[in-house]
Amino acid sequence: MTKKKRSQFEFIALMASLMSTVALSIDALLPALGVMENALSITNPKNSQLLITMIFLGLGIGQLISGPLSDSFGRKPVTYCGFGLFVIASFICTATNSLEIMIIGRLLQGVGLSAPRTISIAIVRDRFKGDYMAKIMSFVTVIFIIVPAIAPSLGKFLLDVWGWKSIFYTQIVIVIIVALWFYARQKETLKPENKIPFSFKLIKNGFKEFFSYKQTVVNTIVSGFVTGSFMVFLSTSQNIFGKQYGMEEEFPYIFAAIALTVGFSTLINGVLVLKFGMKKLINTFSILFTLVSLAYIILFYQEPNPSIYVLISFFIMQFLNIGFLFGNLSARAMEPVGHIAGVGSALNGFVATVIAVPIATIIGSFVDTTVLPLFIGFFIAGTISIILLRFIK
Repeated sequence: MTKKKRSQFEFIALMASLMSTVALSIDALLPALGVMENALSITNPKNSQLLITMIFLGLGIGQLISGPLSDSFGRKPVTYCGFGLFVIASFICTATNSLEIMIIGRLLQGVGLSAPRTISIAIVRDRFKGDYMAKIMSFVTVIFIIVPAIAPSLGKFLLDVWGWKSIFYTQIVIVIIVALWFYARQKETLKPENKIPFSFKLIKNGFKEFFSYKQTVVNTIVSGFVTGSFMVFLSTSQNIFGKQYGMEEEFPYIFAAIALTVGFSTLINGVLVLKFGMKKLINTFSILFTLVSLAYIILFYQEPNPSIYVLISFFIMQFLNIGFLFGNLSARAMEPVGHIAGVGSALNGFVATVIAVPIATIIGSFVDTTVLPLFIGFFIAGTISIILLRFIK
């Protein structure tokens, strides 16, 4: 392996690690939700979904802070601050038996992790653009997907051996390791001449410019619908596989298999995007995502849940499509706003999250005894996405 290829591989792995801290903080906790319901005296199981959706809300809010700050003070200092806040928030989560305090801790965890999540995209945009940026983002996402695949199994192991609080302590250790790697190996990518003095005017002008690009706005909104679909699966998966299907022990492995399908399609996307372009792939797989949802609704409307093998097959088809959408939507939204990559990445993440959290909360409230509401939600999100994409065509 040449020095250049080795350097690029390490860069991709490091950016994926920055993003993966988010996935680790979410997915490792999934097997512990049932136990945490008892520890936090949660009487309504649907309230445990807040432990997932609140961290996403924190991510959305935090990006509005970390993105503009990174355009003013540099990518690295803001990332360190985000990691520090995450560590403090994690200790808050371990020190409480109150649902309300836990929700605050999870919200602050999201605010803290918004920095590495947002800034990793900004760093990629600092170095690359166009379809090649989409290719790099695809490879970043492939490595990133490994974490959701193994995180539930790790969480289950920690839960069984040391209890649910050990999941938070492990997250702290891993975040510190990633922060040290980032400190030692990643140079600052924001050039001094490109720094913009921080002010509310910076944010205001960033808002105006971001929303002046139709391509950026539409792809960000569609990204919100796709993220919301993925988020509602995350927040309800333990209920679906653990309670509806009675597969509590098998849940981490089922989750891993589904997560790896996203990684597989994202890897293929890294090759196809240079041949067909982001726009064509987004249009194609948003249609396929919607058609798979429609097929499930037609087959199982007012019917009981299908066999576990049929359900997993539908989930695999859906998340194969999502794998082609994630990286391309972000890259295409960021393409016109590379000169304000920090603010652009922040607004991209914030708007997508503001759309995704209500979608996940509303759809998740209907997923009680059957999986059907999940696919109805997928279908509605996919249909609106197709209409919006036709608008910019």
